[in-house]
Amino acid sequence: MKEEIIIAGFGGQGVLSMGKILAYSGLMQGQEVSWMPSYGPEQRGGTANVTVILSDERISSPVLNSYDTAIILNQPSLEKFESQVKPGGTLIFDGNGFHKFPTRKDINVYRIDATEYSYANNTSKTMNMIILGGLLKVRPIVQIVNVLKGLKKSLPDRHHHLLGVNEKALHIGMDLIKKME
Repeated sequence: MKEEIIIAGFGGQGVLSMGKILAYSGLMQGQEVSWMPSYGPEQRGGTANVTVILSDERISSPVLNSYDTAIILNQPSLEKFESQVKPGGTLIFDGNGFHKFPTRKDINVYRIDATEYSYANNTSKTMNMIILGGLLKVRPIVQIVNVLKGLKKSLPDRHHHLLGVNEKALHIGMDLIKKME
């Protein structure tokens, strides 16, 4: 098994954190992992993306031109990465702030309204975990128990009291994600 993933959006949306948690989750499962962030000097508010590769075998290069899965959180990222999803691959997007939606018919497209849900329920800090839960519903590449271990590893000790809230967010994401027809 090898899964090549791009997560892209604005800085401050939890893009890099989501990638780090996913990478740690793969490590907890004994997989080979690559985590390669990319962001401008502005970070918060500017565009950011992270490439994550999870594999049962050694990873030859973290540099990719196409992806099995793309998680897209803003319009500029959709315009840049939609064409780079492999035919038969998966594109997940958060519906907030888009004026053009994915158009490809040779990939599986899913919408998850994580931003809308998290703001309506005053849980904006868990938006990225809601999206990660949606990913795991449609592409169960890591087990939730390992996501929680990865989350614990990546969160500072002072935030470990939030593990339960984040676990709940994963399950909410599994309920919110919808396939686009």
